Amino acid sequence: MNASPDGDGGYDAAIAAALIAARGVEQATEVAEDVHARIARPRWRRREPARTRGITGLVYRSIRLFTRGTFGVLRMLGGRERRVALTDARREAAVRAVVNGVIGDHLAETGNALAIPMVLRRGGRVLPLERDTLAAAVPDATGRIVVLVHGLCMNDLQWDLRGTGDHGQALARDLGYTPVYLHYNTGLHISRNGRDFAALLEALLRAWPVPVERLAIVGHSMGGMVARSACHYAAAVGHRWPAMLRKLVFLATPHHGSPLERHGNAFETALAAVPYAAPFARLGRMRSAGITDLRHGSLLDEDWHGRDRFERGGDPRGIVPLPAGVECYAIAATRGRRPGGFGERVWGDGLVPLHSALGEHAEPERCLAIPPERRCILYRTSHFALLHTPAVYARLRDWLA
Repeated sequence: MNASPDGDGGYDAAIAAALIAARGVEQATEVAEDVHARIARPRWRRREPARTRGITGLVYRSIRLFTRGTFGVLRMLGGRERRVALTDARREAAVRAVVNGVIGDHLAETGNALAIPMVLRRGGRVLPLERDTLAAAVPDATGRIVVLVHGLCMNDLQWDLRGTGDHGQALARDLGYTPVYLHYNTGLHISRNGRDFAALLEALLRAWPVPVERLAIVGHSMGGMVARSACHYAAAVGHRWPAMLRKLVFLATPHHGSPLERHGNAFETALAAVPYAAPFARLGRMRSAGITDLRHGSLLDEDWHGRDRFERGGDPRGIVPLPAGVECYAIAATRGRRPGGFGERVWGDGLVPLHSALGEHAEPERCLAIPPERRCILYRTSHFALLHTPAVYARLRDWLA
C-alpha cells in the first residue's frame, strides 16, 4: 500500500479497518446478548434490546467495555484530520467503494479514513477547481464537458468498455467531449450527495479553462438519481450551471425505487415482530442511508428528514420533475429474452424493474414522461453488464452528438 504524503497511509488504512471491525464486534455482541436474554426471560412484546444478568451479564458487559475502549483508542490514534491514500489498484478502489455503499454514512459520521469525500476526478486523480491549476491538469479541455456519475457501491474507475477505454474516453474521441468523473460516498443520503454535486459542478464551470459550450451528465443507477437531485438543488439556490446543461442520460436508474430494498425492508419488519428473531432485524438497520433511499427513489431532504428511514409505510417522496429545457434519455436493461414477459416488467435487470428505469408510474404526477424516441430497452442484459455493453455506448454517442 502506498504511503500518504506524511508517510503513513498504511497506518491510517489499518486504523480505519480496525474501527470498522470494532463496530462490527460491538453490534454482534448486542445481538447475541439480546437473543440470550429473550430466551432466558421471554417477554413477547419486548421492544428495547434485552440484557442478561449475573455472570452472563458480566461477560457481555466486559466484551462491550473492551470493544468500546478499543474503539476509543483507535479513534484517538487515527484522530488527526487526514485521509488514507489507497493505491490506484482497481481492486482496492472497488472494495473501498463497496464498504462506502453499505455503511458509508457511518464512516462519514465517525470520521473514518475510509469514507470517500466527494470529488471530481480524471484517471483516478482529483481535479483542482482553481482555473490555473485546472488548466494544467486538463490541458486538452474543450468547451464540451461530460460528467459521468457512478452508482451504488461503485467508483469512477468502473466505466469500462472492455478493451476500448471507457465511456468518457470514447466520447472524447468520437464527439470532442472532455470527460470528468464524479467520485463519491454512495452510502450517504442521495439528497446530500445531490446538494454537494450541485455545488461541485458550479465550482467546476467557474474554473473551466475554456468557454463552456455545453454540459452533459451520464448517470448509472444511483448516479442518475444524484444528478436529478443536483438539478433540483441547483435551481433552488440559483446556480448557473443548469443553464449550460443540455443532455442528461440515465442508465438503469431506479427513478421509482428498487423492489429489492422494499422487500428487504418488509423482511426486516417481519423479523422484528418475532421475539427471538427481533435482534437480527437490528443488523439490517446497519445498511446505509443511500441504500434505504432506493426503497422508493428519494431525492430530497424532506423525504427522510425527521422520519425513521427503516419504518414501513407508503411512498413519502416529494415530486421532482425532470429539469426544464434539458433533453433527458433513459436506457433500461432486462434479463428477459424478448418483450412482454412478466419478469421483464417486474425484475428488469435484476435490481431495477423496467418501469422504474424508464420513469413510468401509475400516478401521472410522478411519471417522468421521457419520450419513446429517447428511451431504449436492452434484452439479455443485467444491471452491471449494461455498463460494458457496446450497444449502450452506441446510444450514448448518438444521443450526445
